[in-house]
Amino acid sequence: MSASSPLATRSAVWLLAAATVVMLATATLIGLSRPSRAALPDVVAGSPVPSLAPMLERITPAVVNINSKTHVRVRDPFFDDPAFRRFFGGGASQPRERVQQSLGSGVIVDAAKGYVLTNNHVIDGADDVSVTLTDGRTLAGKVIGSDPDTDIAVLQIPAERLSSMPLADVSRLRVGDFVVAVGNPFGLGQTVTSGIVSGLDRTRVGGGRGYQNFIQTDASINPGNSGGPLVDLTGKLVGINSMIFSPSGGNIGIGFAIPIDLAKRVMDQLIQFGEVKRGALGVETQDVTAELANMLGLGSDARGAVVTRVLAGAAAEKAGIKVGDTIINFDGKPVASAQDLHNFEGLAETGATIRLDVVRDGKPISVDTSLQAPVIRNIKGDQLDVRLKGAQFADQSNSASQRQVNGAAVVRVEPSSRAFASGLRTGDIVVAVNQRQIAGIDDFQQLAQRAGRQLLLTIARGQTLYYVIVE
Repeated sequence: MSASSPLATRSAVWLLAAATVVMLATATLIGLSRPSRAALPDVVAGSPVPSLAPMLERITPAVVNINSKTHVRVRDPFFDDPAFRRFFGGGASQPRERVQQSLGSGVIVDAAKGYVLTNNHVIDGADDVSVTLTDGRTLAGKVIGSDPDTDIAVLQIPAERLSSMPLADVSRLRVGDFVVAVGNPFGLGQTVTSGIVSGLDRTRVGGGRGYQNFIQTDASINPGNSGGPLVDLTGKLVGINSMIFSPSGGNIGIGFAIPIDLAKRVMDQLIQFGEVKRGALGVETQDVTAELANMLGLGSDARGAVVTRVLAGAAAEKAGIKVGDTIINFDGKPVASAQDLHNFEGLAETGATIRLDVVRDGKPISVDTSLQAPVIRNIKGDQLDVRLKGAQFADQSNSASQRQVNGAAVVRVEPSSRAFASGLRTGDIVVAVNQRQIAGIDDFQQLAQRAGRQLLLTIARGQTLYYVIVE
């Protein structure tokens, strides 16, 4: 192959240099056309870039993590066997303790007094409650009061330099409004998720126990978020995250929060009285069915709550309510079911004057009544069984709890009592004795007296059923 001429060599060098210049220029232009990740613009097309960060920086110091510990007695099954004890010469077995921990969230609503709102189920039965702030401080939390029927609890922490979260006007909340959930899911630390209000006034959630008026949201709520705040885009508190609907236990975009106006009313009573003083009509009711509507002359599209029992001396009796009446409005609010009436009644205060719209014998009438404290027939635990000493029970239909479940309400448990050591807590509903369902105190008494060596109670606590072995 012949050697290249000097002219050809010079031309090749010039072409290579030109190509290099073009490549460098192109790379420079491409680089200039791409903004740096470290310097994203604050404004695009003349408008500020939207971000939740400024609002969150203001409110997240009011969000806390809650760690509760419960000491549970555990007995050795071998030493509970009399034959085993006789063989080895042992006496009664000594119970050991197991510590159960629960993680949740809360929100400071009064910085001056250190009040923290959270869920009842976050601290229920806890012996020790600690509250961790965003600045890293961990403090002992004092339980001021709790209400299983609304799943609200109030804690108090002894700290200075606290931040509180302002409360929103929930009456202005609309389906479609943007909301943000803050909490401590799975113990990961403070986490923020966003979504919209998917629904309002949700009831019959999780079996329909308690008094329900939930805000539904698709903002991600997971285990550990319970008790944390749901806030609007201005940083105001609209609700306390309480529960999710999920077949698998994980978030699927259906979460529920307790409206802050309801939570605030409960909180004020817990702070003032240590409990919630609810008014009661003193009636038992059931839903209107097609058969009942036909029998009572209500029409095919009837709705409401049919009165099946009026308690002696109750507000309903004084107002003239009778068995067979159908309550269709409670103080101007439509009553579509017995659950609706249950909610309206339980969320009203003792002494509140309300108007009931009723259908009687096919004719509409209206009556006014003043709600009064529930008529309660208490019975001491040791009158049922000596192992229940320290507890007091009442017919569920007459109790202050009035959850939509039959049974006997635990209205009081002394902390140092045998009943408390077995696991019973104030607010529990005993629904079965030795796996036989009960309707009230009378059934409880009959089954307890025939229980013999084993007394197994099935109780409803919050949204869950538990077994309690009374020893």
